[in-house]
Amino acid sequence: MTETKERIAIYPGSFDPLTNGHLDVLKRAQDIFDRVILAVLHNPAKKSLFSPEERVNMIKDSINGDPRIEVDTFDGLLVEYARIKKAVAVIRGMRAISDFESEFQMALMNRKLNKDVQSVFLMTGLRWIFTSSSIIKEAAQFGGDISDMVPEPVKIKLMEKFPKLDC
Repeated sequence: MTETKERIAIYPGSFDPLTNGHLDVLKRAQDIFDRVILAVLHNPAKKSLFSPEERVNMIKDSINGDPRIEVDTFDGLLVEYARIKKAVAVIRGMRAISDFESEFQMALMNRKLNKDVQSVFLMTGLRWIFTSSSIIKEAAQFGGDISDMVPEPVKIKLMEKFPKLDC
């Protein structure tokens, strides 16, 4: 009898902040893989609203201790991180056709660097097609109601960053 290898996928992103669209893709990934590592990219060159630690904490507070989800941070090459974590796939969420070209180029480069890690593109639900972290941050900054676009822990942190926010 052969032992079945755990199918681990990495869902990388800045998650600045985590949205309900991200959670929708995460749920779809859990239908396919045994474990999903939600990997927060630490890129010091990119101006983020939340620190990597704040993003990790918001994500952990939003997933309710699901044992099939690991939350981590990484920097450097994604395929190297995937090798270290013994992942078989990288999850990329797709909202619209405009996402495809850059994601396709990244997937091809990742395949060239590590042919053992597959790229898996998952469409977000229709409800989240036009939701992005940058749009949510902009709406929150000007007091818009974003309460149905982000998990409650994220909404609370956005309210701390943007006191105008009243939702």
